[in-house]
Amino acid sequence: MEVTITALLQGWNRGDAEALEQLAPIVQTELRGIARHLLNGERAGNLLQPTELVHDAYLRLLGWPSVRWQNRAHFFATAARMMRRSLVDAARARHSIKRDAELVPLDGHDVAAAKSLDLVILNDALDSLATECPRAAQVIELRFFGGFTNEEAAEALAVSVRTVINDWNTARAWLYRELSRRASYAR
Repeated sequence: MEVTITALLQGWNRGDAEALEQLAPIVQTELRGIARHLLNGERAGNLLQPTELVHDAYLRLLGWPSVRWQNRAHFFATAARMMRRSLVDAARARHSIKRDAELVPLDGHDVAAAKSLDLVILNDALDSLATECPRAAQVIELRFFGGFTNEEAAEALAVSVRTVINDWNTARAWLYRELSRRASYAR
């Protein structure tokens, strides 16, 4: 299936409207899975549904004409980033910043974050991390937001699995420190 998706993405790059039409139903299931994964971490007050999140990501992706899709991994990583932005925008609109910190699992690893993993705070921390360690921030984005495995993240970033694991550990430690600091300032 990857060859088909990559070929359709390259057709879309060339402006082939039929390629985009064929691509949409093929990627729909995986995009909904990413959306469900992202929404599982959202707090109870969130009103977004997976279909809405996927639709918003499509609109953002379609409105980005300068992108040149490299492959399936590049597409899904970008789609996950667009969904993250949608969730952060929705959280900002709800003025949802919580000040009470607690340990929240980040894929089985505890990271200090706001209750219910406040996406606004996490997004701001990831933006800060991206200025210091861009690849480590991408690894968090792919694994946590995109639901990628180490192997899939390595493919998307064109690095080794060991590099992804090292970046994951570095990013987790950095986020723990940063989110703990932000939580202590918020009190």
